[in-house]
Amino acid sequence: MKSAPSLTTDPISSLIWRIALPMSIGMFFNTMFNVVDTYYAGKLGTEALAALALSFPVFFIILSVGSGISQGTTALLANSLGEGNTNDCRRYFTQAIFFVIIGSLIMAVAGWLTSPIIFESLGASGSYLQTCLDYMNVILAGSVLMLLPIVLNSALSSQGNTIPYRNYLIAGFIANCLLNPLFILGWWGLPKMGVAGLALATLVVHLGGIIYLWVHLQKSELFKKITPRELAPDWAVLKKIAGQAVPAGLNMLTIAIGMFVINWFVQHFDKEAIAAAGVAMRVEQIILMPTIGLNFAALSIIGQNHGAKLPHRVREAWITNIKFGAIIMFVGGFVLYFLREPGLRFFTDDEAVIAIGYDCLFVSAVTLAAYPILFVTVFAFQGLKKPMIGLWIGLYRQLFAPILIIHTLTFTLAWGLWGIWWGISIVTWSAALFMLALGWRKIGKEEGPPPILP
Repeated sequence: MKSAPSLTTDPISSLIWRIALPMSIGMFFNTMFNVVDTYYAGKLGTEALAALALSFPVFFIILSVGSGISQGTTALLANSLGEGNTNDCRRYFTQAIFFVIIGSLIMAVAGWLTSPIIFESLGASGSYLQTCLDYMNVILAGSVLMLLPIVLNSALSSQGNTIPYRNYLIAGFIANCLLNPLFILGWWGLPKMGVAGLALATLVVHLGGIIYLWVHLQKSELFKKITPRELAPDWAVLKKIAGQAVPAGLNMLTIAIGMFVINWFVQHFDKEAIAAAGVAMRVEQIILMPTIGLNFAALSIIGQNHGAKLPHRVREAWITNIKFGAIIMFVGGFVLYFLREPGLRFFTDDEAVIAIGYDCLFVSAVTLAAYPILFVTVFAFQGLKKPMIGLWIGLYRQLFAPILIIHTLTFTLAWGLWGIWWGISIVTWSAALFMLALGWRKIGKEEGPPPILP
């Protein structure tokens, strides 16, 4: 069995791959988890598929809360570990659990009250509305089960250990393949639950993940034998967690805003354009998958070394993650350019959709390298406990800049769909270059190793 990595002394390059590779593999299987859900929803019919799609805005709020708590807790834990302050580590971890429990209850109640209104405003009524609620009500009831694995993983990944979470995501994908037909279609004598069974299968998988990750945490001296008394609210610590988690969660929510803005522009053309944008985004996400783990590597390594007051290692971790990500996506751009047509045909046979998506992915191939530069730097600042930077750049990239730039290119200059595709590229590259300049100013000018002290 491999010894635990030291994020403050081991070589940066080897640490990055040790943390990033398992996380990237795990996130691939997490994506496939959602593909399986879509497949089985299709078995139930178009209404179930549409209900799943319509539920995404509410579902995305839960994901945003989870992402915010994950990033915020990991940053605080990593900094405390770097400082050698194990007492703070334990407090942050236990209070993050309390934060999730209370936050889940609030989300569930708010979701039950507002979901019907949201779905009706999106055009759902009658049996269609009921199908949406059947799925979403179960998810809301078990939202705590969806968020707890994220907190448990924060305690592990802040120490540089992403292997248990990878294993959980792989096992969860396999379990989901088995549980979906069991609950949805009523195999082995169980009642047919329809889309409610789809949601129940998701929650059962997450419950298994909680047990698995908790067992791994109990092997750590730092987090073993948590007592109920430690879970009592400590408002000062909860305020610190919220200070890190809320901006990160809101930054995640800006992605939903960005989807709405892009769809608003695309819908001015035709349904084939909307379908092409959706399919192209899926292809692009698959190509981007290898770089996702670099974000988590940057967060954990930079957090610990910032806490340990090792600015030269913070600088090296930031620059090395960016180099790895940019090189991988430079190669990925070439792959995407030459394989964009077969990639599109994997999802659709509609020639009109393929033609539009072909142009979209041409521009995406030029844009890919910007994403790791942008996201690694956002996560680096999160590791430095400066989450507001990510929120402001998220608002620029997803709301303010697209409205101005895409509108100008698409309508004022009459570029049509090319204006949307190139507008996205210009906005993304401008955000990436701004973050690169800001990162160099705040992180990249740190001096070399400190003098050796007696």
